[in-house]
Amino acid sequence: MKKIAVIGGGTGSFVVLSGLKTHDVDLTSIVTMMDSGGSTGRLRDQLGVLPPGDLRQCLVALSDAPDLWRKLFLYRFTNGDLEGHNFGNIFISALEKVCPDYDTVLETANYVLKTKGRVLPVTYEKATLCVEYENGKVVKGESNIDENKTEHAHIKNAYLEPKIKTNKHVIEYITNADLVVIGPGDLYTSIIPVLLVDGVKEALKNTQAQIVYIMNLMTKSGQTSSYTAKQFLADISRYIGREPEYLIMHSGSIPKFILDWYNKHNEIAVKNDLNGSYTGVVVERDLIDRSGFNQSEADKVTRSILRHDAGKLSKAIMSIAK
Repeated sequence: MKKIAVIGGGTGSFVVLSGLKTHDVDLTSIVTMMDSGGSTGRLRDQLGVLPPGDLRQCLVALSDAPDLWRKLFLYRFTNGDLEGHNFGNIFISALEKVCPDYDTVLETANYVLKTKGRVLPVTYEKATLCVEYENGKVVKGESNIDENKTEHAHIKNAYLEPKIKTNKHVIEYITNADLVVIGPGDLYTSIIPVLLVDGVKEALKNTQAQIVYIMNLMTKSGQTSSYTAKQFLADISRYIGREPEYLIMHSGSIPKFILDWYNKHNEIAVKNDLNGSYTGVVVERDLIDRSGFNQSEADKVTRSILRHDAGKLSKAIMSIAK
């Protein structure tokens, strides 16, 4: 059975894991713990807990529990004192308060959701994500970076305050993996935060696993404004310490109404400008979910309307794994 480690967080990892769990593979999700916005940020600030949002999404993605449990963990309150909060986030935060350690938190959540595979926080320590732009501006806090949409300068450097150690199990599963899948997701708020934790970059540089990078469909204002495939690849290679052996990228049309929506937010489709400069293998195919995306009215964070299709993406990944 192939061992696949998935690095990232949020909706990107949710899509990848949802697709891969239908295949006969040994799955490990390595999740960012730097989220500071929305329901997660409120719980982190008010209760002093580790941010649960990305963990919750990955746990649900790997769940084989009855549909009611998955719906419950994704449910977001629409009014009252809990407005905007996600039930799954509250559940995981409450577990942290009553369990002796975070491994027990995850064991309990895994039991309730009957997860296929494992979900690992990249760290059990608290840290703040910081970025420095080419114009010298410094922004601290994942949510502040995510909402800094009017910034046109590119990010020069990303770092954590303070420096933190990785969850030791993360190094083990990266080292023993056959395939490491990175992305998709916001480059500087979902993916690179995982790579900044001490020990992760070294593990990725030294593992014998093949590394697969899933290219984003669209750019992100304030993080990857006007980025092309070449720029995405250069940044991710710098933070993992090597160039990925495989690149998965969407090839095909994107509905005009979706492109128009992104244009209003100063975001564009990622252009493939590699032109032979990349030495690895590019896997190109139609990868988008054409069924649409609806955002809950209670969700106060602006989210993208375009997604990868879980089935299409998992087939592309498995074509590499085999």
